[in-house]
Amino acid sequence: MVKTYYKAINWNSIEDAIDKATWEKLTEQFWLDTRIPLSNDLDDWRGLSPEEKNVVNHVFGGLTLLDTLQSQDGIDQLRRDIRTPQELAVFNNIQFMESVHAKSYSSIFSTLCSSEEITEIFDWTDHNEYLQFKAEKINTIYQTGTPLEKKIASVFLESFLFYSGFYTPLYYLGNNKLANVAEIIKLIIRDESVHGTYIGYKFQLGFKELAEAEQIKLKDWMYDLLYNLYDNEERYTEELYHSVGWTDEVKVFLRYNANKALMNLGQDPLFPDGADDVNPIVMNGLSTGTANHDFFSQVGNGYLLGHVAAMKDDDYDIGRKK
Repeated sequence: MVKTYYKAINWNSIEDAIDKATWEKLTEQFWLDTRIPLSNDLDDWRGLSPEEKNVVNHVFGGLTLLDTLQSQDGIDQLRRDIRTPQELAVFNNIQFMESVHAKSYSSIFSTLCSSEEITEIFDWTDHNEYLQFKAEKINTIYQTGTPLEKKIASVFLESFLFYSGFYTPLYYLGNNKLANVAEIIKLIIRDESVHGTYIGYKFQLGFKELAEAEQIKLKDWMYDLLYNLYDNEERYTEELYHSVGWTDEVKVFLRYNANKALMNLGQDPLFPDGADDVNPIVMNGLSTGTANHDFFSQVGNGYLLGHVAAMKDDDYDIGRKK
């Protein structure tokens, strides 16, 4: 008998059914930015005020930075603490799609902006104190944190920190503007919803294995981190949106999604804000598309360009009994 040096992955022997379901969901909804006709939004873009264009450009610059962090450092760190070989395959998929997300914003820039404007966007992104704070805070945890702390940071990034930027295209979509740009964002949101729930589920498995005292200590750390991130996110939002008067509405959206991040981690919501408190135009933009479906349902129409299914509230409770 030859000694086993390297084992082949066996998808017919599944330790965790969530790995298989997530793989199937992610591959089912595969997409690329090159399939979406962004140039069809040029007339809408020309109709925006200089202040609105500046908000859109900086919003997408910030999102590019966060997706770059997630694709280059975040998922690489999470892959080091896998429970099953199938989990590694899922993270490989997630890492690739985070790179697709980061590239998609450059496709938007190249369609809507001049080369001088693109240079300004990335210069602003590379030197904005609130963006750089987010990147440093999250990446420090990725590089030095425990496996469970890394998962918390990842879920906060995927399910909370992106949403100060997502508000803008969803607002325009709800007002029948920039439909193709918003289509890319809806596809990204659909991916991030799966990423957040999956990584949150893996966190919950490890969290339940901790002693009660360790759970309490980690929860305190988790909420302290969220407070810290939220304080910075408020300031980032104020800088981004004061010129167009959306600051207060975006902060409501932030708090709503901070609660979603906590739910992904199996924790209780922190803020009182619910879906009914969010600007209905944005919520309508978020939900427009195919009918809602269960996250792990194997029944559906598959991926159709221009049709994106939104996550339901109970999709964030995959680690709990329903």
